[in-house]
Formats: sequence, structure tokens, C-alpha cells
Amino acid sequence: MGIGLVDPILPAIAENLQASPSQVSLLFTSYFLVTAVAMLVTGVISSRIGGKRTLLLGLGLIVVFASLAGLSGDVATLVGFRAGWGLGNALFVATALAVIVGVASGGTATAIILYEAALGLGISLGPLLGALLGGWQWRAPFFGTAVLMAAAFLALIILLPATPRPATTTSLTAPLVALGHKGLRTTASSALFYNYGFFTILAFTPFVLGMDAYGIGAVFFGWGLMVAIFSVLVAPVLQRVLGTTRVLLLTLAALALVLVGLTLAAERSVTAVVVLVVVSGALLGINNTLYTELAMGVSTAPRPVASAGYNFVRWMGGALAPFAATKLAEVFDPRATYAVAAVMVLVAAGVILAGRASLTHATGTGE
Repeated sequence: MGIGLVDPILPAIAENLQASPSQVSLLFTSYFLVTAVAMLVTGVISSRIGGKRTLLLGLGLIVVFASLAGLSGDVATLVGFRAGWGLGNALFVATALAVIVGVASGGTATAIILYEAALGLGISLGPLLGALLGGWQWRAPFFGTAVLMAAAFLALIILLPATPRPATTTSLTAPLVALGHKGLRTTASSALFYNYGFFTILAFTPFVLGMDAYGIGAVFFGWGLMVAIFSVLVAPVLQRVLGTTRVLLLTLAALALVLVGLTLAAERSVTAVVVLVVVSGALLGINNTLYTELAMGVSTAPRPVASAGYNFVRWMGGALAPFAATKLAEVFDPRATYAVAAVMVLVAAGVILAGRASLTHATGTGE
């Protein structure tokens, strides 16, 4: 919920802090850049203090920095606090899935579906709550995030069993070494370009819609709902019928077409933009599940290490997209922004196609 909570108030932040869209987009860029780099140290920390304590440390940092972000008086300070928020996000994200897989019954595939269900639900509800809070005061969603993370902190203390420390500690270079596996490297590299398209839609579209916080929140609630439904209910069915890499190639091609549609609709039809954004949520939901399953199962690296290496690469796409997308619109126009995102998604498909053999041989699900 913390990611989407800020989305509806991006135009309001720009207006209240007298900042350009590209300056406001640095809220995402600083957040994901720090998240990506910090992934390299999450394994070092979690292997020494255990998964539960790492999750609590990450949530605690988010509570602190989200609260400070709500007190910011200028966009530069806000961007800085979002960077600290990104460190907490890295500690949580890189560890959460591995912990869920470790404590859940039913195997890895079931645990990933549970993880994606929670992720999809949070992504859909975040913009809705952000709109309700942001329509009252643009600072409120930051404090709302802090409250949510504090609730998660307490829930983990009470509900999550103690997680034992791994028998061996993880080195700082372990995630990079794990990326030496061709299958994991292919998955992560493709996800980098895919995430460029994902975060172009999430971080840039609020500036195109021309709506208030309530309108933007409603659009991205529908978008997030599609992410949740298709990641949990549709992705496993398609995967069983067609195979992982074939579904990825088809949905990436379809996402590129949606981005081409956004290129044609931008600044011409708000209705078309809304429809295409909601449709993109279905494709993003499917892809999120498949990328996660590949990253967790394609190599022999321990899950926390594989997750850290994968997230280090893929979040670079999330760091680059928001700033590049808004800057392209400022220099050219929104059509250029979506056109570049479409090309990036096609590159993601090309990477999967080129490395398809390593994915098929490793997982047995490529065909």
C-alpha cells in the first residue's frame, strides 16, 4: 500500500512545493535507486540477525522516514527522506518473500501466490486510501503510510514466529555472484526493462489524467484491482496451459501494444487513457507473478540471495523510469514518454526470447 499511497498526490505535491513533474518524479527515483543498491546488503543483514528482525528493521525505517517526509517543506528534502524510505523498503522486500516461503505450508508456488495476492491488494487499496487522505491534505498520505507500517510492525511482532538465523552468513557479493547464473541474469535483466514500462504507467500517468486526487485514486484503484485479480487467479492458469516464458512473451507484447495505445491517446482522450491504464493492470499482474516465480526458482542460489540479486537489477528500471518519463514529456510531449516505454517493454521480451533456453532448462516451465 505504501507505494501506491503517494501516487494520487503527485500533481498536488508539484503544485504545493512549486516543483516540476520531473522534480516530483525524483520521489520515485530516489526511493527505488536506494532500494536497488541496498538489496546488496539485505542478505548480509538478514543472515546475521534473522528474517523477522530484518523485516522489523525495514518497517521501522519506513515509519521514521515516511513521517519525516510528511513534515518536508521543499521537494529536495522530500526526495531525501524518500531515499531513506527506500532503504527500509529494500530490507523488507528482499526478505519478505523468503520468509513467507519459509513459514507457509503448501510449497513455494502457493507461497508466491499468497505473496502476490497481498501485493496486488496493497497496490489496489494504496491509491484509494492515498486519494482519500490526499484530497484532504497532501501531507496526509505520508503519515498514513507511517501508520500502516507501524501496524505491520506490530502484526509481525505478534503473529510471525521467530525465524532462525541461516546456518551460514551471506557475503556482500553473494547477490552479484548469483547473477552469474544465466537464468537469473536473464530474468533480472528482462525485469529491468519491464519495470521501466510498469513505473512509467504508475508514476507518469497521474500528470496526464488532469484529475484531482480522488479521480487519480479511483483510476489506480481499478488498475491495482486488475493487478491483484490477474496475478492470483489468471497467471497460474495461463502458466499451466502455455508455460512460463510463452505467457511472458505474450503479455509483454500485449503490454507494448497498450503503451502504443497510450501514445496515441495521450492529450487526446482521457477516457481512452483510463481504459488502457486499467487494462495494463491485468497484464502487469500476470507478469509480476511469473517474474517472481522465475527469480525464486530459476537458479540454485538461496532464495534470499536470489531475491536480492534479482531486485537489485529490476529496481533500477523503477529508479530510471519516473524521471526519464517526465523529462521526456517536458522536452517533447507525453506521446514520446509512452513510446519509449513501449520500446523498453519490447526489449524485455527480447531478453526473455534470447535467454529462453536457460529459463526452460532450469524450470521445466518454459514450454
